[in-house]
Amino acid sequence: MRRARKYLFWALAALVLVLAAVLLVVHRWVSTDEFRLRVEQEATAVLGVPLKLERVGLTLWPLPGVALDGVELRTRQPLKVERIELRPAWLHLLIGRVAISTLVVRRAVLPQQGIDALLASLQKIRQRDKSPQTASSLHLLPRRTVLDELSWVDARGKAIVIQAEAQLDSDALPERLALDVVHGRLQGTRLDLRRSDELAWEVLLQVAGGTVQGRVEVQPVGETGAEFLLKGQLQTRDVELSQLTAPEPTEAVRARQPLSGRLEASTTLSARARQPSALLDLLQTQSKFTVRKGMLHGIDLAKAVQTVGVSRGGKTPLDTLSGQVTTRGKAIELQNLAASSGSLSATGQVSVSTTQQLGGRVNVDLGGALGVPLLVSGTVDEPEVSLTAGAKIGAALGTLLMPGVGTGAGASMGGKLGELFSK
Repeated sequence: MRRARKYLFWALAALVLVLAAVLLVVHRWVSTDEFRLRVEQEATAVLGVPLKLERVGLTLWPLPGVALDGVELRTRQPLKVERIELRPAWLHLLIGRVAISTLVVRRAVLPQQGIDALLASLQKIRQRDKSPQTASSLHLLPRRTVLDELSWVDARGKAIVIQAEAQLDSDALPERLALDVVHGRLQGTRLDLRRSDELAWEVLLQVAGGTVQGRVEVQPVGETGAEFLLKGQLQTRDVELSQLTAPEPTEAVRARQPLSGRLEASTTLSARARQPSALLDLLQTQSKFTVRKGMLHGIDLAKAVQTVGVSRGGKTPLDTLSGQVTTRGKAIELQNLAASSGSLSATGQVSVSTTQQLGGRVNVDLGGALGVPLLVSGTVDEPEVSLTAGAKIGAALGTLLMPGVGTGAGASMGGKLGELFSK
């Protein structure tokens, strides 16, 4: 028995020495400038963007893998990563199949303009090669991905720093995603996505003091070339709007947001696309919402009615604001708006373009006696309201006949006559 243990010990020791020798040889090979330059050339050809590396080496803990230090994709705004670690699935390698077990990305800085440039380059290469997309490369996707202090920089130069970990199953479908925003806009946000069925996931998002919870599912493709269908139901509870829309997590910035208050909503989302990557770009949502104890900044509706002129600045306290929101990509449309604040009430329709331009109409009642139609224009950051053409004529006539009281009444009547003639 002792002899068997002794032989086993020496066999294991010999195996360890052989593995150590192999790792040493591999380390010396991948650490050479020749190997680094070859990796740069191959990656540049695949991505269509120059890639530069400071160093290539091996990482031994917790499992052996390849480490890339000082990674830089030289787009107009460079994409930089301090370190990338790739750990292969060793059991797959033993049978001659390349597969990545773990991908770790540490301290990456990714400007949106650089991401857009990289995607445009990949699209050009795809069109040039005209090679059909297949699922044969799905096995190359890492089964586990860790993002350590990844910074995404938007077009305004504001950074969001996240920590995230994602896991895929053997079919390369998302199994779980955990994400935390540790700095920047929406700081403190936590997302937990867990697979509950074959093609369905439970979503729990803790954001802006509230939660967004629900279920999202993807309808499988029936035949080759058919469209994917994404659909879901989400419930929003007690989310503070000013905290949700603020570009920076400070009280001063939150106070400058167009709308504050606690949001509750029920949302249905759907999208159809031939490629899963295009689903988010084609996403459409429909929501019924209510905002309680809100404040509308940038517009004083009561002043706009009383002065029957263009109103910029000021604020309007709101007991409640309800309505429906429809989104198509980045375009937003607000319908069946209804707001109340003491003796003031308002209804209307407002749209927000992809460039954040406002357009729409709001009818305001003050004290139950007036119904003055106002045009909404400007931008989300600097909204403004003014009388409609019919209301302006009515206001002028009302002022001539009965200064003061007749101004608002004339504006209301002028607006109704304008609607009649437009029809």
